[in-house]
Amino acid sequence: MAEPDTAQDTAEIATFGYERARDELVNVVKMLEQGGLDLDDSLALWERGEALANRCEEHLAGARQRVEEAISRSEAAEEA
Repeated sequence: MAEPDTAQDTAEIATFGYERARDELVNVVKMLEQGGLDLDDSLALWERGEALANRCEEHLAGARQRVEEAISRSEAAEEA
């Protein structure tokens, strides 16, 4: 496995939608669980997995925020 360009990899992951990041994270976990990789490759995969997990969390936090705002607007409209 070639050593990835971390900055380029992170920039690429920042463009991923939730489903793509989640699916790639699942694949990274499977590869790590299978083992057989040398330490450098395992670390590179782990780092990619961390970046993918962070991207998923960003999407979930954004969705959570949107839901909370919608509930607040709904409650404010009911009170008016």
